[in-house]
Amino acid sequence: MPDRGGGPTGPRMRVGRPSRRVRTLLMTLGVLAVLGMAFTMFAGFWTDWLWYRSVNYSSVFTTTLWTKIGLFFVFGLLMAVAVGVNIWLAHRLRPPLSAMSMEQQNLDRYRMSIAPYKKWLLLGITSLVGLIAGASASGQWRTWLMWVNGVSFGQKDPQFKLDVSFYAFDLPWYRFLLGFGFAAAILSVIAAALTHYLYGGLRVTSPGARATAAATGHLSVLIGIFVALKAVAYWLDRYGLAVKSSDFRATDNWTGLRYVDANAYLPAKTILFCIAVICALLFFATLWRRTWQLPVIGFGLMVLSAILIGGLYPAIVQKFQVQPNEQAKEAPYVEKNLEATRKAYGIDGTKVTDYTGTSTTEDKTRLRDDVDATASIRIMDPNIVSPTFQQLQQIRNYYAFPNNLDVDRYAKDGKEQDTVIGLRELNLAGIPKKNWINNHFRYTHGFGVVAAEGTSADAQGRPNFTESDLPSEGDLGTYEQRIYYGEKTDTYSIVGGPQKEIDYSDDNGEKTTSYKGDSGVNLSNPVNRAAYAVAFGEPQILYSGAIGEGSRILYNRTPKERVEAVAPWLTIDGDAYPAVVDGRIQWIVDAYTTTNGYPYSSRTTLGDTTADSLTATNDNRAVVAQQNQVNYIRNSVKATVDAYTGEVKLFQWDTKDPVLKTWMKAFPDTVEPKSDISKSLMDHLRYPQDLFKVQRELLTRYHVKDATTFLSGSEVWQVPDDPTNRSGNAVPPYYLSMKMPDQKAQAFSLTTTFTPNGRDNLSAFMAVDAEAGTSDYGKIRILKLPTNTTVNGPKQVQSQFNSQEDIAESIRLLRGGDSEVEYGNLLTVPLDGGLLYVEPVYVRGGGLKYPLLRKVLVTYGGQTAFENTLDEALNKVFGAEGATPEPPEEGDTPPPPTSENPTVQQALEDAQKAFDAGQEALKENDWEAYGRAQEDLEDALQRAEDAQAEASRGGGGAGGGESKPSGSPSPKPSS
Repeated sequence: MPDRGGGPTGPRMRVGRPSRRVRTLLMTLGVLAVLGMAFTMFAGFWTDWLWYRSVNYSSVFTTTLWTKIGLFFVFGLLMAVAVGVNIWLAHRLRPPLSAMSMEQQNLDRYRMSIAPYKKWLLLGITSLVGLIAGASASGQWRTWLMWVNGVSFGQKDPQFKLDVSFYAFDLPWYRFLLGFGFAAAILSVIAAALTHYLYGGLRVTSPGARATAAATGHLSVLIGIFVALKAVAYWLDRYGLAVKSSDFRATDNWTGLRYVDANAYLPAKTILFCIAVICALLFFATLWRRTWQLPVIGFGLMVLSAILIGGLYPAIVQKFQVQPNEQAKEAPYVEKNLEATRKAYGIDGTKVTDYTGTSTTEDKTRLRDDVDATASIRIMDPNIVSPTFQQLQQIRNYYAFPNNLDVDRYAKDGKEQDTVIGLRELNLAGIPKKNWINNHFRYTHGFGVVAAEGTSADAQGRPNFTESDLPSEGDLGTYEQRIYYGEKTDTYSIVGGPQKEIDYSDDNGEKTTSYKGDSGVNLSNPVNRAAYAVAFGEPQILYSGAIGEGSRILYNRTPKERVEAVAPWLTIDGDAYPAVVDGRIQWIVDAYTTTNGYPYSSRTTLGDTTADSLTATNDNRAVVAQQNQVNYIRNSVKATVDAYTGEVKLFQWDTKDPVLKTWMKAFPDTVEPKSDISKSLMDHLRYPQDLFKVQRELLTRYHVKDATTFLSGSEVWQVPDDPTNRSGNAVPPYYLSMKMPDQKAQAFSLTTTFTPNGRDNLSAFMAVDAEAGTSDYGKIRILKLPTNTTVNGPKQVQSQFNSQEDIAESIRLLRGGDSEVEYGNLLTVPLDGGLLYVEPVYVRGGGLKYPLLRKVLVTYGGQTAFENTLDEALNKVFGAEGATPEPPEEGDTPPPPTSENPTVQQALEDAQKAFDAGQEALKENDWEAYGRAQEDLEDALQRAEDAQAEASRGGGGAGGGESKPSGSPSPKPSS
């Protein structure tokens, strides 16, 4: 550096200059840092490739990768060329040097400073904008693949008569191209204007002309291109009206043209298109006229037209034509929306039938036998009994069940029955000693299926297990019980090498095993080990002696993760469920194809419509796609994930879905035909809950077919809140084998209820046939209750349960001590014109911290029962046996109580004794004695309930109305 003055003129001081050794060290560190970053990027790429190859879906990885790379380079290069050429052209068109103004003298310093680096500066700017544009374009790989592989829907929109594929596949790509064009035009104008200003083509404060003729022509052409693109935008906006969403009649995301769109916005867009074309031509004409006068006038006219024609005119039409007669004006467009929405969500075949809501049979005893034929009422709630499975079947702390179990169907004695099922999955939080070897080498898998009858419980209120113990034994036969892939398996494991895995433990001690499957990635290769050590941030993978010949690393182990990875174009259902199929445990995953480009179909937000009381309170039940908005959905794919090998299979389920056909063209040979689904797998497929929840939300408004009723809003329903908890979220749908009035036999179904908007009484009951492989699969039936009478809804039924005096007293007794009462699923079953409600009641507390079935609530036709078993409750409600006499009419003299009637006091004392006996039995681990004590406790509580009811009817006497003496022990019913 030259001396800038002021210092000594002696020898130059070498202050701050690093030595050669330091420079070499710094250079070495820099090279190592670059190599480290490069290897980190390589590790991410290489491990992804290895994983996709291990699951035999490498074509998905390569297709996605090459599509992203192609879009990155094509659009990055286009943007770089557009900006670079305009900078170069502006520099080439710079005016010759002349007498400089003060402004130009100031700019000259900048011109001189960048003169030696002009080429590098141009390369840097174009590279930067190219990288940004390329990265943005690579994110549009789905849009590109859908456009280039698009399949016709065979349906045309009612306004423009274009195939739906234009809106679903073509229009999104055209809009991307248009957005890219706008970005390129704007960046080119900015870059060219700055270059012209730097080299004197544009002047701000200098005297004379503000722009040279060359600069004027150059910039006017660029602005003309921008205005021409605006003309294209106006033209595409015409078609965009068919998929435009708006709030209409309190309906969020109402989609499609309305009267003002068709009669004001549509012609306005056409007029603005013509004006924009003329304005663009005026800008291009400056190449010859060399004046801005006409283009500026034209641009001003376009802006004014956009305000008057595109904004003010539609507002006038809405105010003075639509509002005075809205129903007549909007009706034709509402009908188009109704038809399109029902088709897009697969609810156009919904059968709505009027239902009285009251029984027509006077002799209710005849209905008792009809109950069993109408429904297999499930009293084991899969959302309640998971802790019971955990306590009774966990066996070891390093196993766990999901918070929500699943409902499936399995044959027993030649008859299918609803079954509650869960897998004993690995729980790393419960292993005895946590370290890297234990976490990833020794404790690697869960073990076995646990299943129980859905319609019964044993004498102690525990599930009747049909598959249990470790190893699991029961009705499911022989199958591979090791579970390496599951919903709770969220970390990697290294298996198959020199380190043995803990298989399970029994009375003879720990059993060990070594993984025999071909899943995962082989770690024998040192490059693979290094890549995974970097990718997982775990250096021990590189040098650990526990990894050797045959070692394989398993990761991405939840069913949802695996299906999402091999089919990134699918939307995955929030609840995968297990099934034993052909000697294997298979996770079954429902997957959806969606689009938000179906014309006239109203949009819905998947995260909102699939949320309910279960997703709000349980971490393993997820909502779908969070904030994704769609207006078309199909359950087009059924996927399976093998719990042992992790093998993923995708089966085409909806053979008519054009969106799936489009993706199958983009990713050939990834989806297997529907005919490949085996009979044994078909037996376990079911209608998915999340699709049902989306459809039921749409059907709160779109169950009507005529525009007049829709516009009046008189038939709007709502999904009721779950009455069994205080989450304030929607009641979840329930799987249940039942028979709708028009069906001849029971079918596995998914059911829900509706209430009027803002009210609690019942307005409709909905069920869909969930039995895969049958002709009625997916058929939606709605029983519509009359609007001129009131039928109790779920919340009212629950309130009725809680407020009935004898039931409230029994609940209070069940809550004695530290016990807690938990209400199970409130099931609704149509029966003989009326509605049967059934709700199991569980108790947890005392020495046991898991719920056991204690009571069953049943109501029908105004009769309510709260009994120990479902049969007893049904018998009481229908008067089949032990019917309770009607309460006396007002003014009647109540009969005197009999001396044989047991007193509440005596019953409570017996309950206390039974409870104490049960606690002693628990301490001694005497389960037989504990069971007898529980039976005695139930009997005492029932006698207390009966005595209280008798006292209420008799007004006292025989001790029936006695209160418990002060200081006497309170019974503490155990669960």
